[in-house]
Amino acid sequence: MRIYDTLSRDLKEVNTTSSTVSMYCCGPTVYRDVHVGNLRTFLLSDLIRRTLELNGNSVRLIQNITDVGHLSEDFHEEDKMLAQSRLENRDPFSVARHYEAGFHSDLKDLNIIPADLYPRASDCIALMQDLINRLIAGGFAYCGSDGSVYFDATSFPSYGALSGNRLDALKPGHRYEYAGEGAKKFHADWALWKSAGMRTEMIWDSPWGAGFPGWHVECSAMSLHFLDAHINVHVGGMDLRFPHHENERAQSNAVAGEECVDLWVHGEHLLFEGRKMSKSAGNVLRLSDITNRGFDPLAIRLAFLENRYRSQMDLSWDAIAAAHSTLIRWRKLVRSVPVLSLKVHNGLLQAFNEDLDTPKAIQILRAIEKDSKESNVAKVESLLYADKVLGLDLSRAETETQLTDEVKDLLAQRADARAKGKWDESDRIRELLESFGLSLQDGPAGQSWSFDASKRS
Repeated sequence: MRIYDTLSRDLKEVNTTSSTVSMYCCGPTVYRDVHVGNLRTFLLSDLIRRTLELNGNSVRLIQNITDVGHLSEDFHEEDKMLAQSRLENRDPFSVARHYEAGFHSDLKDLNIIPADLYPRASDCIALMQDLINRLIAGGFAYCGSDGSVYFDATSFPSYGALSGNRLDALKPGHRYEYAGEGAKKFHADWALWKSAGMRTEMIWDSPWGAGFPGWHVECSAMSLHFLDAHINVHVGGMDLRFPHHENERAQSNAVAGEECVDLWVHGEHLLFEGRKMSKSAGNVLRLSDITNRGFDPLAIRLAFLENRYRSQMDLSWDAIAAAHSTLIRWRKLVRSVPVLSLKVHNGLLQAFNEDLDTPKAIQILRAIEKDSKESNVAKVESLLYADKVLGLDLSRAETETQLTDEVKDLLAQRADARAKGKWDESDRIRELLESFGLSLQDGPAGQSWSFDASKRS
C-alpha cells in the first residue's frame, strides 16, 4: 500500500516489515460533540487500517482522547474544557465523559473499527511529565520565568520540514503559544507544561510546580509509549499539520534521537454547502443532524468515499441524499443473491492500495453494477469485496424508516390543519415534511406518507 506522505511530499509505501503495523490518529477534544469534518479524519484512519488488513497485515491503532490541556485559539480566554464546564454548570470531567461517549457512538454509527486503545490525557499525566524531564535533560527544553516549561524550537534543526514553515519567518503570538512578556527564550518556543497561575481546576503537581500539560506533548507521550517509540502511520486533519504535528515531531524525534514516524498522513478540509463550517456561520453539521432527517449515517460515509481524502470536499444535502439512495439500491442487490465466497478483485485492491483511491473504487463498482453482461452473483461478489474497505455494511438488511419526534409532530399538525380547513397551513407543513424526505398522499381516510430520499433538502 502506498500513501501520500506529508513530510516527503510524495507517495510512500507503508512499512509492513514488522508483524504489526503501528498507527496513531489524533483524537477529539471532548468539550463538545464532534462534527462531520472531524469524522472525515477519523474515517481516514479506518480506511488505512481496513486496506492494510485486506492486504493481510495486522494493525495496532491508538487514538487519544484530549480531556485536559490546551487553551482556546484566543489565548485571552480560558481552557475549552473549563469554559464548557461553566456553561453546563457541571464538573469538567463529567463534561468530558459525556462528549467522549458521544464520540464513540458516532464512530459506531459510521462503522469505524474501534482503536485498540483510547488513552485519555488526564490518565497519562505521568507519561507526559516523564517525557518533559527527558527533554530537559537532553537540552531540548527549559523552565521559563513564568514557571512553565518550554521546548526550545532552535534546538531541533529540522523544525519546519513537515509544514514548510521556517523559524525565522514565524511571527510572535501564534495561537496557543502565548506567554507572558519575556517568559520564553524565543517567540516560537511552545509550552510543554503550563504553570497553573490562577487556575484551580484540572491541575496536577509536577517537578516544576502545579500546572497542566501543553497541547502538543500529549500525542508525543502517548504515541511513543503505546507504540514502542515508532509509528508506521500517523494520521490527522490538515489543520493539525502546523503547529501540532510540527511540534509533536520535534518533541518525539528529540527524545528518541531518530525519526519516529514513517508516514505522516493528513486529510483535507471539509466544506458544507460551499462554506467552511463554523459556529459563527451556524453551519456546523453533526452526525445527529443527518440521522434526524432520516438518512442512514453510512450515507455520509459513502459521500466521503466519493471524494479523495486529500482533496478539499464540499458536502451538501443533495450528496448525502444521493449516497443514501445508492446504499439502499446496493443493499437490495446484495439481498437478491445467496451468500457467496468472496473473490479478490484486483482492480479494487489496486485502487485502495494506490493512495486510497476510493472514488476510483466506487466508479468500478458502478460500472460493474450497470454491466448487463455481469451476473448478479458477480456484482454482489465485487460489492462485498469492496465493502471490506468501504465499510458500508452492504449485507445489512434494511429496516423500516423510523420517524423522528419532530416529523411525527408535523404530521399531527398537518392533520389538524386539514381537519379545520386551514389549507395554506396544510401546504406549508407539507413543504416542511417533504424537506425531511416524506412523500404525502391525501385521501378519504386522511393523509398517508412514504419515504422518498430524493425529496430531502
